[in-house]
Amino acid sequence: MHATSCAEPALVVSIHDVAPATLAQTRRWLADLDGFRIPGVLLAVPGPWRGTPLAASPELAALLRDAAAAGHEIALHGWSHEARPDDGRALRRWTGGIAARGAGEFWTLGEAEARTRLEQGLGTLAAAGLSVEGFVPPGYLASPGARAALAASGLRYWTSHFFVHELAGGTRMLAPSVSHRPALADGAVSSAPGRPLLERAGQGLIGGASLLLPRPGCPLRLALHPDDLHRPGLRETTLRAIERALGAGARATTYSGLLERRAREVAARPTAGAQ
Repeated sequence: MHATSCAEPALVVSIHDVAPATLAQTRRWLADLDGFRIPGVLLAVPGPWRGTPLAASPELAALLRDAAAAGHEIALHGWSHEARPDDGRALRRWTGGIAARGAGEFWTLGEAEARTRLEQGLGTLAAAGLSVEGFVPPGYLASPGARAALAASGLRYWTSHFFVHELAGGTRMLAPSVSHRPALADGAVSSAPGRPLLERAGQGLIGGASLLLPRPGCPLRLALHPDDLHRPGLRETTLRAIERALGAGARATTYSGLLERRAREVAARPTAGAQ
């Protein structure tokens, strides 16, 4: 697999876990991105995550269509966003549970099941009038079977935690993703006495990344989650990070836009032996 990069500093902001259950939070983050006049990537969960599926939510479908028409990108973010406890080997289930806290849906799947879920998700989005070029697995975790299914899916790209992978050419671009979620777990941990310390760690991660990245050859990816909005300090830290990156000269784009820019830069490079 070949690694590629973009010469110009770039910023990709993604809104995760877009579903009927998170409609209000999605609207809030979208309004923030629109306030900066930058595009984002909306990671849609089409299946019955936290209740109602996308197919039963015309309001969310309309919001996604409007967002796409305004220049935002829609990407598939799994089908159910939940790992099945009986899938895969014990070690893989355990590592997925640690990394994604039960959301690593595609971490333990074989190729056939991964293909089925990709087809369900893409079919649901298409029925809602949405065109999709990429896939972001929940928790950024994709098993070998899932990667094989992706290679045959017709999609343009998928993303892991540190790379954007172009499926047709087999290339990948270094682009680390940062968010508050590695420091802040849901449920019991988020309500534990140590939560303020974890929140400060998450804020430090976002702030530090926006100082170090983006830079030429290494875009910055900022991942926004609906549950971050329950803590105003986390939202404020994220907005300041976006502001800092843009002020440093980064150009905001989507995943598809990032790949298009890289392709243009590659095409513009002089060929070997050219005068």
